[in-house]
Amino acid sequence: MTLASPERIDRYRTRTLAGTPPIDRDDPTVWGEIGTPGLAEFDDDGYALFDELLDPYEVSDVAAEIQRLTADPDLLLDDRVIIERESHRVRSVFDVHKLSAPIAELVRESRIAGLARQVLGSEVYLHQTRVNYMPGFTGAGFYWHSDFETWHAEDGMPAPRAVSLSIALTDNYPFNGSLMVMPGSHRTFVPCQGETPADHHRVSLRAQEVGVPSQEAIADLAGKHGITQFTGRAGSALLFDSNLMHGSAGNITPFPRSNLFLVFNSVDNALLDPYSAPHPRPEYLANRDFTPLV
Repeated sequence: MTLASPERIDRYRTRTLAGTPPIDRDDPTVWGEIGTPGLAEFDDDGYALFDELLDPYEVSDVAAEIQRLTADPDLLLDDRVIIERESHRVRSVFDVHKLSAPIAELVRESRIAGLARQVLGSEVYLHQTRVNYMPGFTGAGFYWHSDFETWHAEDGMPAPRAVSLSIALTDNYPFNGSLMVMPGSHRTFVPCQGETPADHHRVSLRAQEVGVPSQEAIADLAGKHGITQFTGRAGSALLFDSNLMHGSAGNITPFPRSNLFLVFNSVDNALLDPYSAPHPRPEYLANRDFTPLV
């Protein structure tokens, strides 16, 4: 069993037995120098939109790779493939940069990894990669959450010096479960109540039950910051801060939605022991090879 070191200072305490009030973030949002015009509002909003990060040919190539992975019967038995509780369809595939050479090449390109380097002000490595599927009619949503809360509590990420890049592989409409975000909410860390059970990741990847903010905290943030949606054609992308509050509703439309998620962490923010969990999550959820992307 791995436990957090008792002498280590935890500036973002969470998963406590009693409720803890929200914490004003004392870490920067932008650690480097912004050179890309599209990142101009990242510090204020906690996210940036890119209309055509991938062209249609690249989207087609990535989608074909994802289709190849989901059609592999052996891979369906792998822990990296998460199946929906109700529909029994694929919900997520993790470690896609290790399962697909073309995706591994794509994520290293400067127009992609370079965005993370600008924001984080350092070399970066991939903390996690995955494809999220939201099939038509049956796609389940993702409840409101901050990724950093989970990565801090369960993976031992010291500070919110990480970003996620969500690349649309299908058109993201306002009505097919597209991602909702609260602009500016990244400046407030919302602790969650309740201890982390052993092997919690096996449950949380299908339905989040621990590490969920209170309804009061969500309502307060929404009242202060409002809610906006990431919509756009296939190939568009959303780069967002690790502590940005976000979530998505289910998809009851006939139009499926799938996105490639790439999580970049600063090499200066390497994982330690978990802060609020009995042991680290598997490496396909929290990579512990901190070699910079080149």
